[in-house]
Amino acid sequence: MASEREQRFLEMTREFPDSPMGFFSLGRLYLDEQRWAESVAALSTAVKLDPTYSAAWVALGDAQVGLGRRDDAKATWQRALETPHARKDLSLQSDLEQRLRDLEDF
Repeated sequence: MASEREQRFLEMTREFPDSPMGFFSLGRLYLDEQRWAESVAALSTAVKLDPTYSAAWVALGDAQVGLGRRDDAKATWQRALETPHARKDLSLQSDLEQRLRDLEDF
């Protein structure tokens, strides 16, 4: 049975299917619950709806790591670095670069 939060986010995706926010929120919830495949699906929809959504790209990479898909995560985080937000935010750039280095250590 879906939690109240999950139900709320699912309802957001039904009410606003063209908005990435509901899919991002749902994907983050699944990520927090280590429901990797469901997280990848929701976050993939979010970035498809808004390819500039850097937070969704970062979370998608995290979910891919959870599935053991390190090459996909690397490509995803590289894509996150190309978003307008990441190009301006040095802290985000640093975080993504660290994540990419950590992948290389495995």
